[in-house]
Amino acid sequence: MSLPAPDTVKAYLIDLQQRIVSALEEADGTPFLRDAWQRPEGGGGISRLVEEGNLFERGGCNFSHVTGAKLPASAAAHRPGIGGRAWEAMGVSLVLHPRNPYVPTVHMNVRFFSTSMEDGTPVWWFGGGLDLTPYYGNLADVRHFHRSCKAMVEPFGADLHPRFKAWCDDYFYLKHRQEARGVGGIFFDDFNDADFATSFAMLQSVGDGFLGAYLPIVQNRRDTAYGERERDFQAYRRGRYVEFNLVFDRGTLFGLQSGGRTEAILMSMPPVVKWRYDWQPADGTPEAALYTDFLPHRDWLA
Repeated sequence: MSLPAPDTVKAYLIDLQQRIVSALEEADGTPFLRDAWQRPEGGGGISRLVEEGNLFERGGCNFSHVTGAKLPASAAAHRPGIGGRAWEAMGVSLVLHPRNPYVPTVHMNVRFFSTSMEDGTPVWWFGGGLDLTPYYGNLADVRHFHRSCKAMVEPFGADLHPRFKAWCDDYFYLKHRQEARGVGGIFFDDFNDADFATSFAMLQSVGDGFLGAYLPIVQNRRDTAYGERERDFQAYRRGRYVEFNLVFDRGTLFGLQSGGRTEAILMSMPPVVKWRYDWQPADGTPEAALYTDFLPHRDWLA
């Protein structure tokens, strides 16, 4: 079995960040801010961010490589025997909040984690995925996104897409609302089903496939006309995004508990958000269609 090669993963992730940011800068027409940072406890990263762009009201694509002497409880809870051990984590994470309500918000991350058991046995895994959060659903867009997700992982096992799709549906679910955050995609964690080289190749396929999954949707919807009604609904639905990230998201919790850089961790927050008390969309409206036709879990490729 091939052994972990963290330097190889790090080089790939830095290159992936640059490729994605270059494509997003071209789509937006606005250069992304570059902010390199160091973490006193060990490691650092590069934050790339755009605010008030032509396309993206707020968006960021971060690379981080951090180390620690004692694994935080949030990362050790699901794996007995690694709590309190030295650890290393690296990844690329992005969230894009377009201004146009007809262009969906999107999230993607790919990451690598390594530590050891008390007897010194190496422990490593990959995690990541991508999911789409539309405000006004479009069936063609959702099917394209899910077809792209399937194409990323299917070469590595026919069981992976249905497994990762169901995992995504379960993970990005607001239990207190009994409501999905969006239309899903794929999500995986603790992935080391094959040897290191094969597992890493699967991760690369996910990272490399992101732009093809998302940018065609952006180009199809970015010029759709909208008004204050659509912007108001977008701001309301963005509240669900905030609720999920602050209450349930494992990456956010791990970053804050491990002493990560707060600005980078909370980069995923949308810039304009609204909450209302017990608001419901009127029947038969495009806003109601999001709840009835898109948020319920379903097989989008059937």
